[in-house]
Amino acid sequence: MRVSFLLSAVLLAFSAQAAAQSADQVTSTRDAQASTEAASQRSGDKVLSTAALEPAEAQSVRQHFEARFPGIQVTLVRATPLAGIYEVQVGMDLLYTDADANYVLQGSLIDARARRDLTAERVEVLQQVAFDSLPLDKAIKQVKGDGSRQVAVFEDPNCGYCKQLHRTLRDVDDVTVYTFLFPILAPDSTTKARDIWCADDPAQAWKDWMLDGKVPATAQCETPIRETLALGRKLNVQGTPALFFADGSRINGALPLAALQKKLDALGG
Repeated sequence: MRVSFLLSAVLLAFSAQAAAQSADQVTSTRDAQASTEAASQRSGDKVLSTAALEPAEAQSVRQHFEARFPGIQVTLVRATPLAGIYEVQVGMDLLYTDADANYVLQGSLIDARARRDLTAERVEVLQQVAFDSLPLDKAIKQVKGDGSRQVAVFEDPNCGYCKQLHRTLRDVDDVTVYTFLFPILAPDSTTKARDIWCADDPAQAWKDWMLDGKVPATAQCETPIRETLALGRKLNVQGTPALFFADGSRINGALPLAALQKKLDALGG
């Protein structure tokens, strides 16, 4: 009990410090990106992370793990800074185990000296998506200014945070927004998504609904909704809005204006 209480206290303190350092970023279904370079400079310690393994060693850990848990398929095995402890990737999930898979840990691996969440950093890398691999023809396209900066967003028409994002975007210029319809929140989400996609001007119909609450007229046509739902699940989209940027990074949640501008400015145009 005492050890468990102390560990919880350490993690709570770490989380509070991380939140204070990223106050200008979104807090949502995933932690916002941590400043690893700054953490390394503060600690003065060697920057640690998971790393690739020799194929034979990785294969051995994989075989032990899959034998221990029949039906589980290991995606990748990597070394951790802890001797004898390995990172096991199963789909988009990360676990930790010893070489023989006798013990398995689930949770965050923290570099306490550098104040870094190594698990969160790895998950962020795993979630990166090549922007040009997205099927943008299946998205609603809105262009502001010269449209030089790009962002793709998975959105539900009943998502309050998505509407908040669009209110923020009113103050952002020179951006192209691709909206992938991702109706998951309410029984009528799919109906609204269909009516908007099938409207004469889907971009205007989406804007009218998200900003002004103007209900789209009933319309029927072939939609990409089934494909965009499958794409979102493949990309591990678990909530809306989920933003994907041209540099491959992603952020879950509605960014405040200053943070969104900063992110887009970093992408150039």
